Formats: sequence, structure tokens, C-alpha cells
Amino acid sequence: MPLKMFCRVLGLVLCSNALIVYFASHSIRLAVVMTLGCSLLLQLAYFGSVLFLIWWSGCASRAGQMAEHFGSCKEVGAQLPDHDEVTNESTDLRQLDQMLAMSLLLP
Repeated sequence: MPLKMFCRVLGLVLCSNALIVYFASHSIRLAVVMTLGCSLLLQLAYFGSVLFLIWWSGCASRAGQMAEHFGSCKEVGAQLPDHDEVTNESTDLRQLDQMLAMSLLLP
């Protein structure tokens, strides 16, 4: 989402929250406090979602590494894919995880 659109949506949410609280309570002080609280809650939710996505990306990376490890073990009578194919797939997975992490940092 572009930064300009994000700022518009954030402003719309905070202004509508302030107006709703003001019309419900007829108190400017309460409207300001509740709007600041809503802003803080939105920031905490955003921070938590970024941490969750980073954690999820790390779990996917570890799962790919474990699959690579178990794929390199040879079982009797089992045909395994070529080692180069496994390495390429795990490299692609790591690159995908890095691109996902970088996209979270960009607005």
C-alpha cells in the first residue's frame, strides 16, 4: 500500500473515532484521549503483525532447512531428487523469505 493511501486511511480512522467519541460524550478532552488511545492501539497492532510475519518467515526458513537435511538422508530403496535440485529449492525459499522481509520494511 502506498504511503499516501496509508496516511489517508489512518487519518480517516482517527478523525472518525474522534467525531464519534465527541458526539457520544460531548467532551473534547475525552475525544482527544480516546483518539490518542486508538492511535496507540493501531501502532501496537501494526508492530505485532510485523513481528508475527518475521517469526512466520523464520519458521518457514527453518522448515526448508529441515526438509533439505532430511532429503539428503538416503533410505534403502528410496529415490531421492538430485542434490542440486534440493539446494536450488532451498536457495529459492531463502531468497523469497528475504524479499518478504524487505517488502515489510518498505512503505
